[in-house]
Amino acid sequence: MASYKVLGICGSLRKKSYNRLALQAAAELMPNSMQLTIADYSEIPLYNQDVQDRGIPAAVTRFGEEIRTADALLIASPEYNFSISGVLKNAIDWMTRIPVQPFKDKPVALISATGGPVGGARHQYELRKVLGSQDALVLTRPEIFIGACYTRFDASGKLIDEATRKLLADQMLAFESWIARLARV
Repeated sequence: MASYKVLGICGSLRKKSYNRLALQAAAELMPNSMQLTIADYSEIPLYNQDVQDRGIPAAVTRFGEEIRTADALLIASPEYNFSISGVLKNAIDWMTRIPVQPFKDKPVALISATGGPVGGARHQYELRKVLGSQDALVLTRPEIFIGACYTRFDASGKLIDEATRKLLADQMLAFESWIARLARV
């Protein structure tokens, strides 16, 4: 059986982000063939052409290499003002500036956890568009939108909502198949 290295990317830098907790829950529910590592891209500066002209920052290069060497990406991110979080969009924008495009042909799955009832759906559709422009291959179904997220995790950060756990486990199985299918192409 193949073994897949999955890089988790959280669209919030907050240590106790519900999206970070969703990534941890996904890691727990993944098939044994998948192993999740959560990236830390907090040192990536705001994109600025002047900074780029002085050379690509080390944090940008490091994050690009993490994406490039992963077999797949699992992105969990909140919705900010009907769209992508600023830190995630900034990191993606930097990735488009490095010499070898790390998102090209990379299998990706998306999760979003938000306090509102929609669960981040608008964010995911925006993110799909941005990732598509970079030739990432985003899993279409099942979609995971964790609305009212503060009711679905306990005080210790464990995902306790059984329906959400089932959906997330189903997504991880579909993601495993997606990665395997794309690896054969």
